[in-house]
Amino acid sequence: MTAFHTIAVPHEDILAGRLTMDVFAADLWEVYQGRAPDEYQDAARFFQKTYQTEGLSHLMAVVEKRLRGEGGDPVIQIQTPFGGGKTHALIAMYHKAAEWGARRVVVVGTPLAPTDTIWGLMAEQLTGRRHGFEGATAPGREALRSLLEAHQPLLILMDEVLEYATKAAGVAVGESTLAAQTLAFLQELTEAASTLPRVCLAVTLPSSLLEHYDEGAERLFRQLQRVAGRVEKIYTPVQEHEITAVIRRRLFSSVDEGKMKAVVGEFLDYAVREALLPAGMEPSEYRRRFEQSYPFLPEVVDVLYQRWGSFGSFQRTRGVLRLLSLVVHALKERELAYLTLADFDLANQEIRRELLKHIGPEYDSVIAADITADEAGAQKVDRELGASYRGLRLGSRVAHTIFLYSFSGGVERGATLSEVKRNATTTANPASVVAEAVELLNNTYLFYVQHRGGKYFFTNQPNLTRVRQIREENVEAAEIREAEAALLKKRVGGRRLKVYLWPESDADIADAPELALIVLRQRDDAWMQQVLKQKGSVPRVHCNTLFFLAPLEGERISFEALIRKRLALEMIDSDKTLNLTSEDRQSVREGLKKAQEDLVEAVRRTYRQLFVPARDGLKAVDLGIPTYGEERPLDEEVYQKLRLEGEILERIAPLVIKERYLRDQEHVRTEQLVQAGWRTPGEARVISREAWEAAIAEGVSQGLFGLGELEDGRAVCRYFKERPSVGLSGSEVIIRAELCQPPEVEKPPEAYPPGEPPGAKRLEEEQGPGEETPGPPAGQRWEQLRLHFSVPKGKVSGLMGIMNLLQHKFNRLEITVSAAEGAITEQEYEDKVREAFRQLGITVHEEPEH
Repeated sequence: MTAFHTIAVPHEDILAGRLTMDVFAADLWEVYQGRAPDEYQDAARFFQKTYQTEGLSHLMAVVEKRLRGEGGDPVIQIQTPFGGGKTHALIAMYHKAAEWGARRVVVVGTPLAPTDTIWGLMAEQLTGRRHGFEGATAPGREALRSLLEAHQPLLILMDEVLEYATKAAGVAVGESTLAAQTLAFLQELTEAASTLPRVCLAVTLPSSLLEHYDEGAERLFRQLQRVAGRVEKIYTPVQEHEITAVIRRRLFSSVDEGKMKAVVGEFLDYAVREALLPAGMEPSEYRRRFEQSYPFLPEVVDVLYQRWGSFGSFQRTRGVLRLLSLVVHALKERELAYLTLADFDLANQEIRRELLKHIGPEYDSVIAADITADEAGAQKVDRELGASYRGLRLGSRVAHTIFLYSFSGGVERGATLSEVKRNATTTANPASVVAEAVELLNNTYLFYVQHRGGKYFFTNQPNLTRVRQIREENVEAAEIREAEAALLKKRVGGRRLKVYLWPESDADIADAPELALIVLRQRDDAWMQQVLKQKGSVPRVHCNTLFFLAPLEGERISFEALIRKRLALEMIDSDKTLNLTSEDRQSVREGLKKAQEDLVEAVRRTYRQLFVPARDGLKAVDLGIPTYGEERPLDEEVYQKLRLEGEILERIAPLVIKERYLRDQEHVRTEQLVQAGWRTPGEARVISREAWEAAIAEGVSQGLFGLGELEDGRAVCRYFKERPSVGLSGSEVIIRAELCQPPEVEKPPEAYPPGEPPGAKRLEEEQGPGEETPGPPAGQRWEQLRLHFSVPKGKVSGLMGIMNLLQHKFNRLEITVSAAEGAITEQEYEDKVREAFRQLGITVHEEPEH
């Protein structure tokens, strides 16, 4: 697009920066004295930069008609808000009166001394002296009428009368005051002017009380209204719909209509495509408004005139012109096709001061903190939106727009998202990026912006973001540590792995044949190696059962920041002394809920480095990125990861036992198999004795290997291709299949012949030789057996076959063991006898003898 200043060409004084307030502050007295700036003093230049509004044109016609004696209103009151063009209208009439050949009297209240009189000044301007009008008492209507009649056609222009009357109220005139005499004179003047066909009185009064000084001035204002209101008509020289034309005429010398319409058309196409037009407004209507206000977006004039103009100190049209002239001057080198509120550079001190004088100096620090400083939130968003949009400075444009929308002399404040997007966007980016910038600024980066009722606006009070940040800054490291520990405790179950959370010493970790997970607050390779080697001052035996879980240091900063945020929100939520709105309270609760949900995932995302004992040290395993929405206990996830990685086995295949342990050996003790999984780093970790028992029993029954025991250092196979009972203790061994034969069951020394019941006497002892021994009755079954025998040394394994047979035949098998003529230590009994029975799940009634 073509730069705006080549389409709407600024006046030379705008380009040159001659922008002092007096350029825009029309002063009728200075014009009368011949001391005003050329823009007002020179009639041709004045009308060149003055837009002839409907009101001004009508006013001129009425005055001209009156001065020509053709009727018209004798007394005219010009009423607008402060800065709305009252004095400008008087200057226009002053210049025109010269063209019409009329005499002019100028009375301006501000330069008049309190003791001076309006009637004395009028006489002096008309006659060169004050004869007959020297006193401090109003001269009377007849004397005044004679003076006016002699100088027709006559135009009397009065400005800032209220200012003078307020001063005159302090001057005593007998029992009256000069202000009261002035009111009496004004009444005489209006009556006299009404009786003379070619005399016109034009007086200005403000349209509201915003310009008044105190209660006394307010009373005078109402009295002036009553006096003037008896005969005058009220004219407003500038209507709101004309303000854009006034601005354009005053600031720009020419506008290229063709190029202007092309720019407006291109913006309108973009705005329609991006759904940016105001709700309910047709594109044709917005086009018409933009063409009238160009190079400014229509909202620029609306916000300045209606919102900022409602400040008593802003002076409406004059204030708008002053501010826009500064903006145009600041941007005269920029390649901008049109200007929006986002283009008001608050880093420009002149623009900034012009705004601050209406809202207060406290906003200086607000602008710096949120908008203009290098580390301001707006600047951070400029950088965060990415390289594609960085040059567009969308974060800053959004913040500038919101700031300009934030203030008014009334109750209206703030910008909707649609208004922000319309001003802050450029045609080089999708409007959705602006919405993203708004979200970032409001939720994260701006400290003084508020969002209420669907509108964004600045205040001088820190917003919830700032309050939260202050609370976050005050969170101590110990509080973070405590909160982190609490989070971890909630995320471990301890069902499959025994969990040690942040142990301080290796002595705190049990040396036991059970799988354990040690959670560390930070990775420490040397300390992990130390734990595997020792428990306190003694060497560690079960070192293959330990796994270590440590946080990923790259996630630590964001994890702790999230903890800080949650703690801060908890403090804010519980602090009832904070002056928060219901919307803020709701926002805190929602933010707290989200922070808690985010922390669930953050714990898992941070604590993901798993270290597993291996033959050559520690092997690192990454748990990976957590599955969204999943809340499994950390130790459960570790367990499943170890299982999938083959680091722990819920069952072991018999073929694996054969290939791993019997390839190079003829036999291996079963107890050694179990202990190797617990004690040797890198060995298979079968999770339970039952899993070993099942696997060995299955391998024996399949004939992959045999099961037996060591006798005098020699492996004796007892079971092969049958399902044995596995003890996993003592001298029990698994044996290579080729070395196994089906075990022979030795006949017990006192066993009876088959079919002979226990306790029966042998018949051959009672019968003579040759007598036939009767067999058992046909079909008879023994339902109970009671055997008592002593076992010779080395013959215990031979009983296993009998025991298996009896257990197969009977549901209940009780065994009483009586061991004598030897000794066993209490520790051996505990470790090898009691422990074996515990593993088998057998309850033993003990009767030890010392």
